[in-house]
Amino acid sequence: MVIQMKNGKLPIVSEIKIIYRNKVKKQNRNKIQKSEDVYLNIKHVFSELVEYRESFVIVLLNRANEILGYSKISEGGTNGTVVDLKIIFQVALKANASSIILCHNHPSGNLNPSNSDIEMTKKISQAGEIMDIKVLDHIIISSESYYSFADNQII
Repeated sequence: MVIQMKNGKLPIVSEIKIIYRNKVKKQNRNKIQKSEDVYLNIKHVFSELVEYRESFVIVLLNRANEILGYSKISEGGTNGTVVDLKIIFQVALKANASSIILCHNHPSGNLNPSNSDIEMTKKISQAGEIMDIKVLDHIIISSESYYSFADNQII
């Protein structure tokens, strides 16, 4: 293969780096066994803005259902946020996650999932199946409580 030069110079190509730094030792990782475990481990991420604006976060898990970490995917307005599947799975693949749990808040405090919440969850779950990254649950968080799709047989 011959590389063609432009103006006597080799072409410039951007380097893509994939970085994952795990700062939590294995023995200190929290294990998820039920939806309440997710809520207790992640509610602090939403604490300041839970009643102000909607945010979407994923919790990344290894095969033993231990938390590898979390990543904020998006932050929106008072009644919605944009969720990009490519970003969700970029993070999941970068962390080598075996499964993920979706989390978002409803600033209104209403814990019932909307039709768009349900459709989005199905879409993310289908994409995860293709990549062998299981979506275990989707948690809706308010300042007082939470709603689990898995507990309510929606996922």
